[in-house]
Amino acid sequence: MKLHILLLLLILASIATFSALNWGVFLSPNELSLGFTTVQIPLGLVMIGILVCITTVFLVFVAYLQGSALLETRRHSRELRTNRELADRAEASRFTELRAFLEMELTKQANLNSESKAAVLTRIDQLELDFRSFVEQSGNTLAAYIGELEDRLEKTKFPPTAD
Repeated sequence: MKLHILLLLLILASIATFSALNWGVFLSPNELSLGFTTVQIPLGLVMIGILVCITTVFLVFVAYLQGSALLETRRHSRELRTNRELADRAEASRFTELRAFLEMELTKQANLNSESKAAVLTRIDQLELDFRSFVEQSGNTLAAYIGELEDRLEKTKFPPTAD
């Protein structure tokens, strides 16, 4: 139990014990003034009645506070749940937007990649054609030089005769 409940029960038990031990004194009639009249009534019984009334009012007040706190907690819980659902929906919306953005960017990158690849392949094909053309020209030039050298060699091997 909580300490304050235990303390309250201890106080009530001590008052009940005190009343039981002095019950005869509590029931002895006394003359009490109510302001406009006097009555013959046991003072102890009046005091116990007042104590019971105050205790009852206190318990009703505590029950009211507990009930209102419970209702307030439930209201806060509903609001929290509503806000959590709203935040989850917003987060899901953000994820959807992020996914769409990433897909769009990846599509752009794929298009740029394919365009770059096509440009590189076109450039490689052009360079290959240029290289083949250069190799063919070099081969022709080399063949011409070799032919010229062969002609010179033949002229030096067999000098022309003067007929």
